[in-house]
Amino acid sequence: MTVQESPAGTDVFVAEWEEWHRHKDAALAHEHGFLAVTGLYWPNAEPQRFPGAPGVWSAGDDGVTVELDDGEELVVDGVTVRGRHHFGVLAERASVNAVWGDAVIETARRGGQDVVRPRHPDHPLRTRFAGTPAYAPDPRWRITGTYVAFPEPRPTTVGAAVEGLEHVYDAPGKVRFELDGQELELTAFEGGGPGDLLVLFTDATSGVTTYAANRALKIDAPGPDGRVVLDFNRATNLPCAYTDFATCPLPPAENRLSVAIEAGETIPYERKSAAA
Repeated sequence: MTVQESPAGTDVFVAEWEEWHRHKDAALAHEHGFLAVTGLYWPNAEPQRFPGAPGVWSAGDDGVTVELDDGEELVVDGVTVRGRHHFGVLAERASVNAVWGDAVIETARRGGQDVVRPRHPDHPLRTRFAGTPAYAPDPRWRITGTYVAFPEPRPTTVGAAVEGLEHVYDAPGKVRFELDGQELELTAFEGGGPGDLLVLFTDATSGVTTYAANRALKIDAPGPDGRVVLDFNRATNLPCAYTDFATCPLPPAENRLSVAIEAGETIPYERKSAAA
């Protein structure tokens, strides 16, 4: 069911969407955000140097280690480190940002593998960022649905933007909704706040007007009756839509919709330029 808006309510709706979109793009373009990433590296037992990062890096069962050269230093959790620094074993989807001058060297764990990603604020992808294109906000795409919880959260394995990598997420339930008389449903993952949900999906616009691999939609925690609101105007690109240095998850197979969701963010200018 589409949530109806009065003309005055529509003006507020559009203004709130524009503010949300500005804030979302500002976070993306933060000096050490994803647009600042200059490389994606996979350390292993063989010590190696990575462009844009100091020292020599290696990884094993005990996590990632860097051997810094004389005169080099990193600031980790506010502490200056020199020589050999061991980051330890990181939990899946955890990250540690080590400051190096005006840059940040991210050490992370993704898909069961260790990752090193330098982030430099002068990276052209960031400095030339002109915002994310999107469909004009339309209340028609703010749809009421119903959340149906599974008896137990289901571990769900999905692919990744990086070939050969897989992610595992807990799916606590699914969201059902109706669009143009068609009953649809999406498997939902746990969101960022208590009870909040996240759905990853593709639709008939994917690869045409929207990014081919995925889009994401955050959903506020369901009400006591299971009611949820899916505001597809706020369907966003994940970092992999802008850069090849991201390990974003792909939607589960059941979240590949056959309908066209002509709402939310469209293919970034940066990805269009790369394709051209």
